[in-house]
Order: sequence, then C-alpha cells, then structure tokens
Amino acid sequence: MQKDATASLRTMSLNNEKEGDVGKFSATGSNDDGKKSKGIRECVVNDKVVCRVCKHFYRDPKILPCLHTFCAECIRQLEPFSVSGINGKAALSQEPPYLRDQHAVTILCPECDSEVDLPPTGVDGLTPDHLALDEVFLETLLSENCELVCDLCNEGDAEKRCAVCSVNLCEFCCQAHRRQKKTSSHPVQRLQDLKAQGRLSRPLLCTLHAGEELRLFCDSCDLALCRECAVAGHRDHQCGYAHDVVHRHGDRIRQLLRGVQPRLGRLEEALRAVERAQGAVQARADAVAHDVQAFCRGYTRALEAHCQVLLRRVEAVRAQRSTQLHLQRAQLEQALTDARTGVDFAERLLTCGSEVEILSAKGVTARRLARLAEAEYNLHPAVAIDDGSLCFLPQESAGEVGGFPMFGVIHAKTVDPSKCVIQGEGLQRGREGQRGEFTLVCRDSSGEPMGKGGEAVMVSIVHKDRKDCTVDSMVTDNGDGSYSVSYTPTEPGLYSVWVCVKAQHVKGSPFILTVRRKFRRHQGTFHCCSFCSSGGVKEARCNCGGTMPGGYQGCGHGHKGHPGKPHWSCCGSVVEGSECVALGMGLGSPRSPRSRLRTVEL
Repeated sequence: MQKDATASLRTMSLNNEKEGDVGKFSATGSNDDGKKSKGIRECVVNDKVVCRVCKHFYRDPKILPCLHTFCAECIRQLEPFSVSGINGKAALSQEPPYLRDQHAVTILCPECDSEVDLPPTGVDGLTPDHLALDEVFLETLLSENCELVCDLCNEGDAEKRCAVCSVNLCEFCCQAHRRQKKTSSHPVQRLQDLKAQGRLSRPLLCTLHAGEELRLFCDSCDLALCRECAVAGHRDHQCGYAHDVVHRHGDRIRQLLRGVQPRLGRLEEALRAVERAQGAVQARADAVAHDVQAFCRGYTRALEAHCQVLLRRVEAVRAQRSTQLHLQRAQLEQALTDARTGVDFAERLLTCGSEVEILSAKGVTARRLARLAEAEYNLHPAVAIDDGSLCFLPQESAGEVGGFPMFGVIHAKTVDPSKCVIQGEGLQRGREGQRGEFTLVCRDSSGEPMGKGGEAVMVSIVHKDRKDCTVDSMVTDNGDGSYSVSYTPTEPGLYSVWVCVKAQHVKGSPFILTVRRKFRRHQGTFHCCSFCSSGGVKEARCNCGGTMPGGYQGCGHGHKGHPGKPHWSCCGSVVEGSECVALGMGLGSPRSPRSRLRTVEL
C-alpha cells in the first residue's frame, strides 16, 4: 500500500521489523503514544505542501472536484452543506456515521466556497493528489533548515530512502531493511541523489496488492491497475500500459486546457472594467453631490433639509449600483480564480506528473476543465457608467419644504426600450413625396416617462423589397424624454422601420410603413355637366360616361349616363376633394374661355 512520504512520518521498531510489520505515526504532529515526532525539525515550507485547513504538511491529500487539495481528515471534519439520502430525501443530522455513508454529501470547498459532491464512498473515494505528496517530500529534501531523521529508529540521521516503503533510513536501519525477506528486493536511494535531481519520481503502488506498482490503465473502468488487478478483475476489459495510453488522455486535458486558458485574459480585462466602473460610479456620485451642495448653499434651513434629502437619494443610488458592481466583481474574481486554479493544476499535472499520476488525476481534471470551459459570464459592467444614468436636475420642481418652494431633483432613471412607445399615425401610413412624422416617448422600467432627453435614438427606414431604397429620417430631441421623427419617402411601397434606443428595439419595432403613391390632383373641371360648363359647345367632353343627342360629345342634365350630381370632368368623381383616378385623357373646350377643360396626361 502506498504510504505518505512526509505528511505521515513513520517510525518502525527493530522488533516489529523482524516480524515484517511497520508501525506508523498518524500525522506530522505526534505518534500513537502522544509524543512529538522528530521526523522533521524546524522546516520552512512553501504553499504547495501545506494544507489550507490544518496549516500542516499534507497528510493523505485528496483532490476535490474544484481541483483544490486538502488532507483527507480535514475534509472529513468539514460540516456538510447538504446531505440527501439515496431516495432523494434529506438525511437527519442525528443519524449514525455508518448510515450517513449511504447518503450523497455536499460540502463547501474551504478555498473557493464551491459546492462539491463527495463520492458515494465518501472522502476515501476522492482522487489522491500524488503531486502534493511529491512536493512535500521534495520540500523536506531541499529545505536548508529541515533535518530528517530515520523513520525506523527515530534517532539516527536519515541518509537513504526506500522507494517502495517510502521511509527514510539511517545506515544501520538500511542494512536491517535489506536483510528482511519481504523488503530485501526494495530499491533504496541516497537522499543526496534525490536532492540533486530537483524533483521526486516515485512509483505508485496498488492499494489492494502490496508491493505491486500501478503500471496499467483500464479504459473501461477509468482506473489505474497493477498486474494482479488486471488479471483478477479486469481480464475482459480494455487495458493497456500507462505509457501507451497516457498521450491520448493527456491530449484531452491539453485540449480542454486550451479552451480555458483564453478565458483568463478576458476575465482579467472584465475585472479591470468593473473596477473602472466602480470608480466611475463613485466619481459621478461625488460630482453630483458637489452640485447638490453648491445649489443648496444659499438657501435657509428648509433648503438645507432639502439638500440632505437629495444627498441621501444620491447615496442610495450609489449604494445600489455599487452593490451590483461589487457582486459582479466577486463573481468575476471567483470565476478567474477557478479558471486559474484549473489551469495551474492541469499544467502542473502535465508538466510534473508521471504517466500514472496524469492518468490517476485525469478524470477529475478533465471534468473540471470541461465545466470551466462551458461556464458563461457577463463580461460587461452590470451598471451603465454614462452621465445620463445619474445626474442632478436643478430646474425641476421638487415641491415644498416647510412652505418654501424647492427645485432640484436627482434623476436616476434608466431607459427601458421595451417600455418606450410610439405616438402618431406617421409610422403606419405615408404618402409619396409628403413629409411624415411620429413621436417616440421614452420610459423607464416601471413605465414612467423619462422626463429628460439625451438618449441615443436611431431610426432606420428601408424598403422591404428593395434594400437599396432607403429614406432619410431626422430625429429631434424635445428635451422631455420624447423625440420627434420626420421623413419624406420618394417611392411608394412597404417599408421596414427600425426604432432603437441604445441599440435596442423599442416595443413593436421593427414597424411596417405603407407609403401610397403621390396624390393626383384633378386636371379637369368640377361641374354639373359639360353642356353648362362649356356654354353649349358640342366638342366639350366629360369622362363621367354621360351622352347627349344632337352631336354633343359631353354630358347633360337628365341625359343618359349623367351621374345626377356635380362631378369632375377629368375622371367623373363626384367628390370635389378626392384624388383623380382618371385612366384616359381629360377633354376640354378650347373655344369657351369659361370652360377651359384641361387635358389629363397619364
């Protein structure tokens, strides 16, 4: 069974060694008798070898799904965030430990506060962090203030190390170790040689078969195996040597790593943008407060009271928006920390880990990197930093305070394009060559009018069938939250009208505008009949369809086809203010100055 190299320093008595047994210290702090261990003296360590919970060397380090490492015992002592039974019901806190093992337990990571689920087998089912064990032992070798003593006699200075048992030995105990039948074949290395290498490379041993090294990997079970495991329980599975399959799983981790690494820069830039937004909000709030104070300085006690009301309003808005930005900043910081932790761990695993170590941790690493690569974040500040979203309006009436009229209000409204409305018929119907108008009224999220202008309003009018046919529009800011829009179409047809505020469509946009052809004026005479209007000229004609006998080409009262009421000679329409609908030529009498019926050319 693989032993902890440094976090769990051990002592073996010579009597026990003769029987082939190994006695162990439970931790770096003390042995079974409660006495302090001499295994490590006055060590100064780096962060990679110290558990963030107990502040000691790692002891049986385990990797949580968020890729943070803690001692197994430290994880067991964490309070469960939630415990649910196999049937989904909440577990009772007073249940005995042997029943709690049957529940799905969720804990909060002490490092990042992420909710992580423990395996069904509990803490023992978590992936061990072999890199952390290597770092612990390497720290004890490289530290100048660290003195190692023999793990067997606990007295002599350690000079060598058994690669299988992972114990430090003095020269005397090393000879005894080699004389034992069970340990005679174990490779022993000098500590000075290990220190000169700069990194620790040790075999990983099977937890089920003593002395057997993990050299195989089962793709079916996603598990590192020894030869005995492969023969006993994985005979029909897809197994292979670790050095043959590690490149495939390593490439998968590298692929996931490439998906997460670019997010570091974006998250850092987004974090800086939020920090700038926080400063802008604070600076703008300070500027508005200064304006309020300057405006209220000349007033009496009532004006001072009004000034305090205004300042409290500014502070409330600033606090609200700062809270939003603070929350977003915390989320981005956590996202950046998670991404950096995943990248650092994966890079360290691929750079420093052995083949088996990579395969042992590849499952939890790949799942974490995949989750980080799929995460989505809002990379833009949650609060607009433009001056219009928070400003002071000194000319606005603020009612009365103590009987004195007050002016000056805080404007902290933000326009909501989905609440903006269009007024006027000029957005639905238009006439070729005639000016059309409509009005846009901006409102906030509660539906109240903005009361002030300055919004970015965009209007686009494009022919639906001819995309190259556009109509220029003019937007006029009325200063009260409304905007007048005018346009003059040059061609009839259906148009698509986009009305946007801050690059977002208003309610109902895009609209359909129907432009009718240009109004046709009558080219004839509005008369009772052509006989009367021409003074009896036989050649005078009318397009109403009426006829007269005696060689007259026009209409007359009481004769066939006469409409029975005044009408236009050019088209026969009986409505004086109507549009001309003539399809032929209008006729007139050139001989009568009173008629002068004009020709209509279509």
